[in-house]
Amino acid sequence: MIYVTTEQIVGKEITTSLGTARGSTVRARNIGRDIFAGLKNIVGGEISEYTQLLAESREQAIKRMLDDAQRLGADAVVNVRFNTSQVMQGAAEMLAYGTAVKLR
Repeated sequence: MIYVTTEQIVGKEITTSLGTARGSTVRARNIGRDIFAGLKNIVGGEISEYTQLLAESREQAIKRMLDDAQRLGADAVVNVRFNTSQVMQGAAEMLAYGTAVKLR
């Protein structure tokens, strides 16, 4: 399934808007990653453990959004956006959402 951050898909015509497709996941940090992150915080640089955690969260949120779009009967999702929010100490939600559409 096609998904884009733009309002249109080049070479395609949107015939019907089916509503919002969304997918989310809530992930928590773990003690192993926190220890390495704490050490990197002292010396500086990228905290790759958290980068990996966020990348995995983003991919899962995208997959769930596309599954929701498929459930709606969509051919594509346009205007895709991401949002994160802390839901409790050490845990955050990753949300992917966009408009599910039919194409011609």
